Amino acid sequence: MRNYSKYQTGFVNQGTVYCNAASSATAIPSLDKADFLKLQNGRATSRQTDVDMQSLSTGSNMKEKTLGLMLSDSRGVAVAGIEGEPVTLTEPVTEAIAAAFAAWLLDKKKVDASRRLKISIGHDSRISAHMLQEAVSRGITGAGLDVVQYGLASTPAMFNSTLTEHEAFLCPVDGVIMITASHLPYNRNGFKFFTYAGGLGKPYIKDILERAADIYSNFRAEGYSDKKASASVRKVDYMAVYTSDLVKAVRKAAGSRTACYSLIVIIFYEEKPLEGFHIIVDAGNGAGGFFAAKVLEPLSAITSGSQFLKPDGMFPNHTPNPEDKAAMKAITQAVLDNKADLGVIFDTDVDRSAAVDSTGCEFNQNRLNCFNVCHCARGRTTIVTDSATSDGLTSFIEKKLGGKHHRFKRGYKNVIDEAICLNSVGEESHLAIETSGHGALKENHWLDDGAYLMASGRNDGSKVLTDLVEGLEEPAVAVEPRLKINQSHPDLKGGPFRDYGEAVLKHLENSIASDPELQKAPVNYEGVRVSGFRGWFLLRPSLHDPVLPLNIEISSKPKFSKYFFVFKSKADLQTSQNNQLIDHNLISRGNGFGCKLVQFYRYEKR
Repeated sequence: MRNYSKYQTGFVNQGTVYCNAASSATAIPSLDKADFLKLQNGRATSRQTDVDMQSLSTGSNMKEKTLGLMLSDSRGVAVAGIEGEPVTLTEPVTEAIAAAFAAWLLDKKKVDASRRLKISIGHDSRISAHMLQEAVSRGITGAGLDVVQYGLASTPAMFNSTLTEHEAFLCPVDGVIMITASHLPYNRNGFKFFTYAGGLGKPYIKDILERAADIYSNFRAEGYSDKKASASVRKVDYMAVYTSDLVKAVRKAAGSRTACYSLIVIIFYEEKPLEGFHIIVDAGNGAGGFFAAKVLEPLSAITSGSQFLKPDGMFPNHTPNPEDKAAMKAITQAVLDNKADLGVIFDTDVDRSAAVDSTGCEFNQNRLNCFNVCHCARGRTTIVTDSATSDGLTSFIEKKLGGKHHRFKRGYKNVIDEAICLNSVGEESHLAIETSGHGALKENHWLDDGAYLMASGRNDGSKVLTDLVEGLEEPAVAVEPRLKINQSHPDLKGGPFRDYGEAVLKHLENSIASDPELQKAPVNYEGVRVSGFRGWFLLRPSLHDPVLPLNIEISSKPKFSKYFFVFKSKADLQTSQNNQLIDHNLISRGNGFGCKLVQFYRYEKR
């Protein structure tokens, strides 16, 4: 038993925190605030990209630089099994993070002692899910808050538990912890945090992890107690509520008819809006298997041929990622083999999705953005997307639909927050979407819910999705290499990789200004975006990895080599040494030209 002195006032007479993860004899390794902060968006993994754990623990300047790179959730290695990746998300660390979230929530809610707060916990199919769920529960109850365990759930459903009013299902809850690491490998896991206002952003996550570091220090100093707090842990099948609400939302979106009886107006929603549609679901062995039986079938869709619906945290069939080539190939083949009208694929926690139509045409990335703009009938307002979307999408939104394309930064939280900001100043926006497959609607509380996006729209009777996006200009060549910075190179002189990346961008920007054939984008929030030769490229720094992601799209294959040489001559990627500062081997996509790209990355002595 320990006194939780620093945050005791926020615990509303619940200043004692208990940790029950192990006996008092259990050794707890030393970690400090910087180590905890590296968990933000998964930086505390073994294959470190900028600094190792020991240097981060001892260098205060490096700590400050690292804090500037943090993102909006926390991830780490939860189970052993991959060489070179030791476990960083241990049970004591997890318990400390959960207790810190409870402390943070109490500070924000400022409730009196008469009301006990509730936090719901859910998880995806990862093999570490149950272990972490129990550790999270201990951390929360040790802080004196009640726990509602939902078990296997989707991230969007977890957020909805803060909004749903259903006493039998202990809703609404005051806060949410979703245990997931999206599409990352089986050994990873992490946490997403929500309140009724939405997902927590970077400053709040930083605050929680700093609190967790203090709590963890108390664990080490004072040991463990087997005594448990009086708070309760209950289990609820909230997914039954979520799927029922989702079915109702689809019926409502599909249309209605109104009848009037004795001055009482009754609205009848279409009960079977998907009748006759054959839709295949690929859940990738994640948490999305419910979508076939619990959502599509009640709407009268045919779901035979659906695959990988059973949760399996080893992900034996393909990576549960709508951006993964093998995953998209799997759902495409299933659609064609079963002669289905549509295929839907989700990531592990069902906040991202993609689709395949009856012809085998894939709808992910830019085409998915276009599909959702049409599908959700919000094209005449401002559509917020991330920075890597194509010029063709801009033309489609603004010329065909009469809307406005607002291209912002990468990161689903960034585009959602920007859409909310635009609405707050009077610019109407209903859709925020990222090429990774995250998409959020204003009507759905700005939640990035892949299941809602796939289920809520209609195609006006057509079963071929390409009908929707007719007129979208698509490039002949689209590549996305990631230029890896060699941090051991002497040119870095021990400095952070981001400084070198920014220097490259500045040089590129200055070079473009003197070239009449190339035009820098007049409005751009991230990196350097350049148009010319009927194409464009975007070079930007990664938020948390030592790489410079590069997007290139060009209208014809013969122009591609010329365009890339133009880029190479403008970006100062050569070094003063024979050694390579940019690792030319890291190329993520090629569209047939990936092999040619490699030779362009062979930087020689100036």
